[in-house]
Amino acid sequence: MTIDPGPAASDGQRTALVVGATGIAGSALVEKLTAEGWPVLALSRTPGPARDGVRWLAADLTSAEAVSQALDAEHPTHVFFTAWSRQETEEENIRVNAGMLRDLLGALRGKDVAHVALMTGMKHYLGPFEAYASGEMSDTPFREDAPRLSARNFYYAQEDELFAAAGEQGFTWSVHRAHTVLGHAVGNAMNMGLTLATQAALAQDAGEPFVFPGSEQQWNGLANVTDAGLLAEHILWASTADEGADQAFNIVDGDVFRWRWMWPRLAAYFGLEWEGYAGAPRPLEQAMHGREDQWRALAEKHGLVEPDLGRMASWWHTDGDLGLEIEAVVDMTKSRTAGFTGYRNTLDVFTGLFDRYRAEKLIP
Repeated sequence: MTIDPGPAASDGQRTALVVGATGIAGSALVEKLTAEGWPVLALSRTPGPARDGVRWLAADLTSAEAVSQALDAEHPTHVFFTAWSRQETEEENIRVNAGMLRDLLGALRGKDVAHVALMTGMKHYLGPFEAYASGEMSDTPFREDAPRLSARNFYYAQEDELFAAAGEQGFTWSVHRAHTVLGHAVGNAMNMGLTLATQAALAQDAGEPFVFPGSEQQWNGLANVTDAGLLAEHILWASTADEGADQAFNIVDGDVFRWRWMWPRLAAYFGLEWEGYAGAPRPLEQAMHGREDQWRALAEKHGLVEPDLGRMASWWHTDGDLGLEIEAVVDMTKSRTAGFTGYRNTLDVFTGLFDRYRAEKLIP
């Protein structure tokens, strides 16, 4: 799906600011925006790789002073906020993550910002990690008009900061609720695609089967996920279309599947035997504990570019998604009705990512 940002993008009048530009969603946005001809300001703690059309800005997002200094001379028209910082408690998540967004928007006060897009996710419907999928929730498929849960939630706090700043500063906004984003970034705290590829590589190296780690519900129930490239398309669409202004949208690939169908196909890609649900979850965080030396040796043997297992896999996050005891599927009708027609085949997303990981020497 090609988005036309309009003639202003080519002459520098439209400039994108991607916050969290080295993350799984941010890096996909940088790719999409530059492909569409947008000048991009890429903000992260440390700069990413050089790319035509991208100027890197370095700042610690938890420091209001550092963010203000980094943006002092900048004048973005469209802001894409994809960053987050995982904390020990939800109260800390609220303080830190809502604070990062508040400080970022404060640093842009008085500038000609037209639109701010905020990426959130399924915790909007499922609750925070410390009370994940454990309270009373709306029925599935989740829809955007579902009421907020009673539990405190940093997504809600971020939305409130966004709404308040939009009212004060006069920009339009959009919120994008993704579900299990599959993408390319290394060192990301929540990356199921790279995590499963790493699990498969370790299993292949050890002569083990590819073991499904999750719950019976996830094995047998319906599921859907979000390709990072599709998420980037969705964010850009909402940021430039009248129908996207001042709206919250779910964003998933558009297909549904069952892991009992998907898992054998992922195993086949790697040439592995597989094991499905076997009476109880078999969490990766336990099964992969202590495998750092195995990965380091495997990386050396195959000339891989990342020998640190901790930067390859987010076991805890994949365990959380695949261990859910409820069906967590979302509805895309609102986006479709508004005019967004992007779609992905999730099996193709997985195998395309695995091909890219291999080509870039992340996995054997």
